[in-house]
Amino acid sequence: MIVELGHFALVLALALSIVQSVVPVWGARMRDERLMAVAAPVAGVQFLMVGLAFAALTFAYLTSDFSVLNVWQNSHSDKPLIYRISGVWGNHEGSMLLWVLILALFGALVAAFGRTMPATLKANVLGVQGWISLAFLSFILFTSNPFIRIANPPMEGQDLNPILQDVGLAIHPPLLYLGYVGFSVTFSFAAAALLDGRIDAAWARWVRPWILIAWIFLTLGIAMGSYWAYYELGWGGFWFWDPVENASFMPWLAGTALLHSALVMEKRDALKVWTVLLAILTFSLSLLGTFLVRSGVLTSVHAFATDPSRGVFILAILAIFIGGSLSLYAWRAPMLKQGGIFAPISREGALILNNLFLTAACAAVLVGTLYPLALDVTTGDKISVGAPFFNMTFGPLMIPLLLAIPFGPFLAWKRGDLLGAAQRLMVAFAIAIVIALVVAWVEGAANVMAPIGIGIAAWVMIGAVSEIVWRVKLGRIPLGQSFSRAAGLPRSSWGAMLGHFGMGATMLGIVAVTAWQQEVITVMQPGETRSIGGYDLTFEGLTPSTGSNYREDVGHFSLRKGGVMLANMEPAKRFYMARQMPTTESAIETFGFNQVYVSLGDAKDGGAVVMRAYYKPLVTLIWLGAVVMVIGGLFSLSDRRLRVGAPRRAHHAAAAMPAE
Repeated sequence: MIVELGHFALVLALALSIVQSVVPVWGARMRDERLMAVAAPVAGVQFLMVGLAFAALTFAYLTSDFSVLNVWQNSHSDKPLIYRISGVWGNHEGSMLLWVLILALFGALVAAFGRTMPATLKANVLGVQGWISLAFLSFILFTSNPFIRIANPPMEGQDLNPILQDVGLAIHPPLLYLGYVGFSVTFSFAAAALLDGRIDAAWARWVRPWILIAWIFLTLGIAMGSYWAYYELGWGGFWFWDPVENASFMPWLAGTALLHSALVMEKRDALKVWTVLLAILTFSLSLLGTFLVRSGVLTSVHAFATDPSRGVFILAILAIFIGGSLSLYAWRAPMLKQGGIFAPISREGALILNNLFLTAACAAVLVGTLYPLALDVTTGDKISVGAPFFNMTFGPLMIPLLLAIPFGPFLAWKRGDLLGAAQRLMVAFAIAIVIALVVAWVEGAANVMAPIGIGIAAWVMIGAVSEIVWRVKLGRIPLGQSFSRAAGLPRSSWGAMLGHFGMGATMLGIVAVTAWQQEVITVMQPGETRSIGGYDLTFEGLTPSTGSNYREDVGHFSLRKGGVMLANMEPAKRFYMARQMPTTESAIETFGFNQVYVSLGDAKDGGAVVMRAYYKPLVTLIWLGAVVMVIGGLFSLSDRRLRVGAPRRAHHAAAAMPAE
């Protein structure tokens, strides 16, 4: 009965999405306040209906109701509780229901926090959100219904894919979807502005918090997915340029460009047309990522669906929303009034440079991801585009961007002084050069690019801190006054500094682990020792063990340095009985920012085992840098000038001003 209730709630949500997609948009066109007022309560009730449907599916998983086809295919009565819950979105149907739940949540949040928005803007935004909800609720109900019953239910389920039975995969998809779907709000704002034919700095102030929210969650989701792949798959890599990884990375690149472009629009009322286009493209890339994962055109550990009919349905959604929004843009954009004029050497110019390189890098990733698919469709030839292509295209585009990052905050709006900015950055530049030279001297000439990469990362990090140091006049006035100035800085300034610093830290980790990681692959007998990265790893033996729904062989390794015992490492090879699938569970020990990583291969005669060990210098900086970027985003989001919604007082004051 609860399952049927969830199904019915989903049908009601579909009906509500039709109302939300038609009535407020028509009301905005006719300037009918009663029709426009329908949008907010309908968006709230739609969220409640989708939430009820999601709760019903979760209940079916928690009670192991194997009469539900989706539960039977993806759950097992012996599965731990946390994986019963995460199993709800560990499959195609459930993950799409989570996608729509988050979409409805964002619609409800716009309704709740947009009380002071202009009525027509709010109505159009929620109307466009209704269009998106209508499309994906139809997709779920007609091609991916999670509530289908089995006539003769089996006694036991088939279990969840073993590689998805991990805490990281319980967290990664919700974070990623909050980022993906969060950009639907920016898309809706862009479409609403085009429908209304008006866009200004106030629009940018309304939309920028939503950009930040989506960007924060997408950054967290990508970082969490990267770390999951690193420790769970046993390969020891943090990024593989997998097409589905690229599918989440492309909207992040476009979203980062959009975040900076919206800043120019808010501050200088410039880049209006470009900002609207970026808002459309960012969510379009999110839809493209959804298509790649759900259509079956890709084979990946991340991909869910393989049903071509679903792919055709999502392809139709892509064509309607991307084609429709770009057509609307082509029609209305020439009518939009251009903003302020500025010199090429200015903060606006620096942010435009940022946009150019980010969008070019995004285009390079897009080409590398889609070219094999296009070639397969047109000629039947099958090729793979891997790391060499992306390293040769993406890397060179990012280097000039990273070199330019520290200059932006030192340049004034409208017209900047490049020489003055360079003088203020001389200390940062000198320190970065010294660091690069020291690294080159210590490591020798074996890898010329590594010291350059370390120097650039140091330049970005020190340059980010330099801007704050300059603004608080550290060393030029008494220390107490500097602290007072630091406390008075806008939070968005601290957010920008942390965001850039985190980017430099991530790059530092990538360069270090790529250049200097060490790897040992060997067969070890009990009692044998291998050395790696200055550590001694001794194999003590294998022990069989049994978990709730798997069997495993646990390897016991002792880790020493200079004869001193540091840790016991216990990687394992697991075998899940229901799915008849093996997995690798790595063991990782962290020392500062460095890690020792061990994974097991196949067991051999006499108690021997194939072992893969890595020493990874500074590898944790990759994810710590992402965390610092997220903290920077939260600082910016908490800035009193960037609250979600304009102050009522300012809104009323603007309304009271006479028309010019």
